Amino acid sequence: MFSEADANARHVRLADEAICIGPAAARDSYLVVEKIIAAAKRAGAQALHPGHGFLSENEAFCRACAEAGLVFVGPPAAAIHAMGSKSEAKKLMQAAGVPLTPGYHGDDQDPERLRREADNIGYPALIKAAAGGGGKGMRRVERREDFFGELESCQREARAAFGDAHVLIERYVTRPRHVEIQIFGDTQGDYVYLFERDCSVQRRHQKVLEEAPAPGLSEARRAAMGQAAVEAARAVNYVGAGTVEFIVAPDGAFYFMEMNARLQVEHPVTEMITGLDLVEWQLRVADGERLPLSQDQLVANGHAIEARIYAEDPSKGFLPSTGKLLHLSTPLEGAHVSLPRRHRAARRSRCRKDAAGHGLL
Repeated sequence: MFSEADANARHVRLADEAICIGPAAARDSYLVVEKIIAAAKRAGAQALHPGHGFLSENEAFCRACAEAGLVFVGPPAAAIHAMGSKSEAKKLMQAAGVPLTPGYHGDDQDPERLRREADNIGYPALIKAAAGGGGKGMRRVERREDFFGELESCQREARAAFGDAHVLIERYVTRPRHVEIQIFGDTQGDYVYLFERDCSVQRRHQKVLEEAPAPGLSEARRAAMGQAAVEAARAVNYVGAGTVEFIVAPDGAFYFMEMNARLQVEHPVTEMITGLDLVEWQLRVADGERLPLSQDQLVANGHAIEARIYAEDPSKGFLPSTGKLLHLSTPLEGAHVSLPRRHRAARRSRCRKDAAGHGLL
């Protein structure tokens, strides 16, 4: 299914059947549950894959699929709900023994209480939107006297972006690395981790490079992080593909940050070092099959890097940019180079979803 903005997209042109679900604006197409389910029923589908954006982590959409008799190719609604709030997720992780950054994850949102908690944690501190994601709703506070101003700014952004001004306070880890673990679970209670991806190179809290395996980690540290990620998934009875994100301190200590209850955009990085098709795994698990491989059967070979290519205007502070793509020059694809063919020369870049136009692996 597609919106009018993607009528000429490669996946639409190559599909055996394609159904338009509405105008270009996502609010009129990709975010309308009723239109998506109606299209699935019209096609006679038995299952619905939510992709990696829009409604992929939407609990209500997951439940709507079940009510319509469609298999949701993703985690159960209860797991999505459990991981939907950063503060609630961290309470679950604490109970499961998953390492957490020292901080305050409570319900009392009185500004004075929040500043006292920041004082106890120490500065610099980090204010984070409990319902946040994608780098939005985060403020670093260097000094006590700056706390209330940064809190107000963070809550204003969180309310606008997520409809929820609830925040949590954490110690700010200096010179951190961002390392995420790809996990999989099935309906029989089996779990595995498919190694890690280093996503530390970011701008405005948005990922620019992802690579696997993560450089500079000992085998013992990799195994410890993988096992912690499995325990995080087990704590919420997770099913399907998910990503557990950790902050890694310079001394090697790692702390749970969040869990993405979906298949990540950067999952091909993991596919390249394992030789596995993670979407195939998703479909098999959604059909009730056990995981295709056990933990001791999983092997990583080589090294993979994904570079995101953004459509931005450098003269305007690198804001997302629209316009016609006049020339596209890419490396030759082969066994070790992959370029999803989302764009081609002379196609107009509209940036209706985000500024990321390509991911080069």
